[in-house]
Amino acid sequence: MTVSVVIADDQALVRGGFAMILGAHADIEVLAEAGTGVEAIEAAHRHRPDVVLMDIRMPELDGLEATARILRDADWLVRILILTTFDPDEYVYQALRAGASGFVLKDIPPHELATAVRTIADGGALIAPSITRRLIGRFAERPGVNTAVADRLHRLTERERDIVIGVARGATNTEIAEQLYIGPATVKSHVSSILTKLGLRDRTQIVVFAYESALVAPGSHDIGH
Repeated sequence: MTVSVVIADDQALVRGGFAMILGAHADIEVLAEAGTGVEAIEAAHRHRPDVVLMDIRMPELDGLEATARILRDADWLVRILILTTFDPDEYVYQALRAGASGFVLKDIPPHELATAVRTIADGGALIAPSITRRLIGRFAERPGVNTAVADRLHRLTERERDIVIGVARGATNTEIAEQLYIGPATVKSHVSSILTKLGLRDRTQIVVFAYESALVAPGSHDIGH
């Protein structure tokens, strides 16, 4: 299966570099490039890619709003992979809220970029440990609990809550399976059920839900290394 991609970044050199790297892989096709948020939206709707690589800081319309608009209006399955230098941190939280499925740093090693695109296209989430740590710090600074989000916890079984906690802590399906003494296929099935019950798009949104509902508390578990 070929993964189709649109690359949005206001720097032509960055766009061209990413396009060249991804274009070298037989299973990835770069359909278009965009230099502004408005162009990113137009390119996404014109070409209907599987993945949009989206920069945050762009003229006319920033990548956060472009992400939200693409996902709001799309009548096909598209996932957004944010390009970031991680400055400032708050953008990461806002991008997750907008529906982004993950992040890659602009200094990502070339051989990891294609893997990141495939991971996102396959429905996975991609948040580096360094980003996860600082993202959790953002939750720690936010007072109180989002009661509207917390009220949705009753939709989940106890087992599903355990799996949400595992996802929020960055565990893979295999790792969660080992912790809960069940099979990886069972975990995958539970994750699908959780997404449906909570109206979420992917594992990244499960992480946001876990912290906003206070099912997981910042600082309750070490993440990354």
